[in-house]
Amino acid sequence: MNLRGLFQDFNPSKFLIYACLLLFSVLLALRLDGIIQWSYWAVFAPIWLWKLMVIVGASVGTGVWARNPQYRAEGETCVEFKAMLIAVGIHLLLLMFEVLVCDGIERGSHFWLLVFMPLFFVSPVSVAACVWGFRHDRSLELEILCSVNILQFIFIALRLDKIIHWPWLVVCVPLWILMSFLCLVVLYYIVWSVLFLRSMDVIAEQRRTHITMALSWMTIVVPLLTFEILLVHKLDGHNAFSCIPIFVPLWLSLITLMATTFGQKGGNHWWFGIRKDFCQFLLEIFPFLREYGNISYELHHEDNEEMDESPVPEPPKIAPIFRKKARVVITQSPGKYVLPPPKLNIEMPD
Repeated sequence: MNLRGLFQDFNPSKFLIYACLLLFSVLLALRLDGIIQWSYWAVFAPIWLWKLMVIVGASVGTGVWARNPQYRAEGETCVEFKAMLIAVGIHLLLLMFEVLVCDGIERGSHFWLLVFMPLFFVSPVSVAACVWGFRHDRSLELEILCSVNILQFIFIALRLDKIIHWPWLVVCVPLWILMSFLCLVVLYYIVWSVLFLRSMDVIAEQRRTHITMALSWMTIVVPLLTFEILLVHKLDGHNAFSCIPIFVPLWLSLITLMATTFGQKGGNHWWFGIRKDFCQFLLEIFPFLREYGNISYELHHEDNEEMDESPVPEPPKIAPIFRKKARVVITQSPGKYVLPPPKLNIEMPD
């Protein structure tokens, strides 16, 4: 395993999101089972940490952008800064929804349609963000997730307000459609990995890549689908499981997503105004990590410099060949062999 390559491609923003979601799901399961008696404001503490990091990171990045106009002419700087602002807008709407959810659970005095109102605004904003992201080749995971689930948000709000009395299995029909698409993606990766295994013209690295992608998608989608089925059956009263066994498949999916962040490229470097790769930024701030960990970290590799620094081996020396009559020394160069000229025989007439 190439640890250097894993940390070079590490995506800290996604790791933070998945880690906060994992901790939040653990606290929520414990709270629903009555193991802990915390307030829901404390249960949502990982979510508040996530949003706090987003707001602080965007604020620092905006300050660096405003105080250094010369940075705006560097490559894709403007695109990355606009992408950060779009992400902050979506996160602020999600924060408003989460605050209303906590207040609604604690007081029980809000209509759920009012609580879900920020999500109804998130969906069209996410659609516009997806259009902009496709044009500028940006990552769109959160935006796509919010844009395709608008119908699911409406059904859940109507069901919680008891405007509709459908079973939860029917309420989650948009979710089943989305999960069917993800299952097709898993099947696609499995088929391609089998074809690459049986092909003799594919190098070993490509085979490992496709097998890893197939296993990671299976470990994400299958437990997630299992969690959703168990949760829907519990809400409909078809099983009497506690919340912790139901949430275990979700934790497996989130742990897999956290592991995949070490091999994902990308990430916006304008968060907190660091303007460089996160691991390189840490190694520059804490040089002892490189020295005491005996780490050689370099973000950009240039083959030309490596070729210049590597010593050129000297050609092997070959002993000279002497010809006695002509007193000529003939030297042979390695890799090149020249046939000697044929002997000239002149026959004298009788």
